Order: sequence, then structure tokens, then C-alpha cells
Amino acid sequence: MSQSGHQPARQGPVRARPGKLCAGGVEAVMFDMDGLLVDSEPLWYLAEGVVMARLGGVWTPADQHALVGGSMPSTVAYLLARATRSAEPATVARWLREEMVELVRTRPLPALPGVLALLAEVRAAGLPHALVTSSEPAVVDAVLGRLDLRFDVVVCAADVAQAKPDPEGYRLAAAKLCVDPQRCIALEDSPNGVAAAETAGYRVIAVPSVVPIAGRAGRVILPTLVDVTLARLQELAGLAA
Repeated sequence: MSQSGHQPARQGPVRARPGKLCAGGVEAVMFDMDGLLVDSEPLWYLAEGVVMARLGGVWTPADQHALVGGSMPSTVAYLLARATRSAEPATVARWLREEMVELVRTRPLPALPGVLALLAEVRAAGLPHALVTSSEPAVVDAVLGRLDLRFDVVVCAADVAQAKPDPEGYRLAAAKLCVDPQRCIALEDSPNGVAAAETAGYRVIAVPSVVPIAGRAGRVILPTLVDVTLARLQELAGLAA
């Protein structure tokens, strides 16, 4: 499915470096992509609007909000339910994927405030880290290529049978990195992503983007990752040395 042949989640296991990890309580950090790593929701809105126009319908911000953190099948089903023209689900998925890849390559795609600095610190500390996203491989390739980023492991839509809020993606990432989910931190922006990571046993730091995330005991919610260092992240997650 990947247009670039990157095959995002096919890397072999990346084992933790004990000397580095004993200095802190966290074994790995996982990053979501859309809405957490990059401000891609405006591009998804444009792509979904273009596809909806082909299907003879109207797309609104409320429609986009309903799909934040969802999978391609759920998005396609939602679009078709509002369509006035018929199309095969596979065709609609292809339209949406191709439109989104083109937008990622040609439109502004800013990283969210603070996230690249935190990612660089995680990498410099020798901590295993993964990208865990419900996006399709072609879109993941386009985003990572645009930002010139690499992760130890990437888990995307092609690697799981069930997308977020199912915990499969986060469990797979931990298995590939050979780490204990209960000693891992997940950074998420959507209710679906938060639910997936929490169910998998992760310590979750939520940074809401388009859709609010409800507070509850033990759930950490931040307005931004600006000035959030690795030490602060570990402290917030209850995994400080």
C-alpha cells in the first residue's frame, strides 16, 4: 500500500539500552501522528471536502470532528452515508488517500509546538520510540518524508486488524520495541488514541487538538508540548527515576 516502499512498521525489534534506561523510569515513548506530531487536521478537512464534493455532499467542521482519530474504513463509511452519488468504498478510500498525500506534499504541514524538541531529546537519550497512527502507509510516508523524520518503529493502519480506539497498535509497538507497556508513555491528541493507549496499559499524556478530551483521575492533559522536557514528561507520567 505504501507508495514509497518505506513499509513503515516492518522494522525488526529495537531493544532498550539498559544503561540509558536505568537512569529513568520510562522504557519507551510513543507518538501519535495526526494532530500530535503534525497539524494535519486542516489538510484532512480539505481532502475530505474534496471527496465529499465528488460524492455530491457537503462537508462541515462538525463532520471532521466526528472522524478525528478514526480509521480509513470508518471515514469512508461516514462519507458514503452522507453521499448522494454512489461509489465503491475502495474507490473512495483511494480518492481520499491520493488527495491527502498530494496535500501533504504541497501544502504547509507544521509540526505541533514543542513536539520536535521533545522527540529530539527522546532520541538523544537513547530511548526507543515509535509512531503509532491510524493513518494509511502512503500518508505516513508522505508526512515522515516531508519532515525528514525516522522512528525506531512505525505502526500504521496496514499493520493492525483494528484501528484506534482498539489497543492493538500500541500493543504491537511495545512488542516490536521489546518494552513493557506499563513503563511506556504515549502522546495522543484524540479520545480514540487516548482510549487505545490506556487500554494497552500505557501512561498517557493527552494534548487535545480538534476534539476535547475528558479529564479523569490519573489522566494527564496538557494544552501544548512547549517546554515539556523528557524529565518533565517522565514526572507527569509517574515514571521519573
